[in-house]
Amino acid sequence: MTNAPHILVIDDELQIQRAIRTILSEKGFTVTTASRGEEGLTLAAAREPDIIILDLGLPDMDGVEVCTRLREWTQCPIIILSVREREADKVNALDAGADDYVTKPFNPREVVARVRAVLRRSELG
Repeated sequence: MTNAPHILVIDDELQIQRAIRTILSEKGFTVTTASRGEEGLTLAAAREPDIIILDLGLPDMDGVEVCTRLREWTQCPIIILSVREREADKVNALDAGADDYVTKPFNPREVVARVRAVLRRSELG
């Protein structure tokens, strides 16, 4: 059994899933992926991740809805990773309960740093 922080990535782009899995696995994190919102909600309930990285543009539902539904039962930190750059999209996601927001394309080092920062804040809370 591992004590590595567990990250759930909910993103329908397989290249993004693979990139994030590789980046975070190399830093010692355990990564699980989901391609759809409902699948992500199910995995979040079953596996209780330490952080969720969530895309807003999912095929079955908007990521803001996923975030809202997650907040009904968990305080797990959520980092939005989305191509949407508009201020309104960022504000809506943060108001729905997201803890951070990163736009695509992303810098791998920045994503790792934000994951670590969110983990630090959640451990203090």
